[in-house]
Amino acid sequence: MGLNWNEIKSRALLFSKTWADACNEDSQAKPFWIDFFEIFGITNKRVATFELNVKKLGGAQGFVDLFWPGVLLVEHKSRGKSLDDAVDQAIGYLHNLPERDLPQLVVVCDFARFRVRRLELRPLTVPI
Repeated sequence: MGLNWNEIKSRALLFSKTWADACNEDSQAKPFWIDFFEIFGITNKRVATFELNVKKLGGAQGFVDLFWPGVLLVEHKSRGKSLDDAVDQAIGYLHNLPERDLPQLVVVCDFARFRVRRLELRPLTVPI
């Protein structure tokens, strides 16, 4: 059974308080995203792969911070780092992903700010 709106709002408020002072990508990004999905009652094992090994545009090796095939690609940075650079990095990963796995959304985040880019015009679908 899904969560009701009041439960989601309560979980989101707790999440925002818990992560208010987070700043380090290396030590805090994975637990941040695990807790983020928990707002909606979604476990990360159900949807996410962390540090997906993928070749970037140009052939260099890279690691997608969080990947949900067909739905979401996340590039996470430490607080205050450039989200423009994060968007460029995330878009560079798309080149070598299989067509069937291309995400509908690219999200970049530095704990304090989120930037969301929708890649497709069709209605957003979330298979869970």
